[in-house]
Amino acid sequence: MGHNREAEIQRWREQIAAQQVSGKSIAAYCREHALRLWQFYEWKKRLQQKQSSPAAFVAVSLQAEEVELPHPCAATLSAAIELRHRRGWSMMVEPGFDADHLLRLLSVLESAS
Repeated sequence: MGHNREAEIQRWREQIAAQQVSGKSIAAYCREHALRLWQFYEWKKRLQQKQSSPAAFVAVSLQAEEVELPHPCAATLSAAIELRHRRGWSMMVEPGFDADHLLRLLSVLESAS
């Protein structure tokens, strides 16, 4: 039964992504693909809530680079962390960042993508 549920979730993820890529309104996309409008909105809401819940694990890959710093101020830049999102956007987080501000920014970016 869990397999069917996961297949249904994946199907709706694909439908929602396809609608966004199509550039069509949700209503037009649903008409074209014989989907119930209320069901589309329900799944979109459900999947957004699931994505906005805090992640239990986030994969991080580190790359070691040998960097020659020309100026002492440049050391601060090398300590920055680059965040890359699967939707294509990225940002640099430098030492001393405000964690609350970063969480709010990530929430806005995630809801917009």
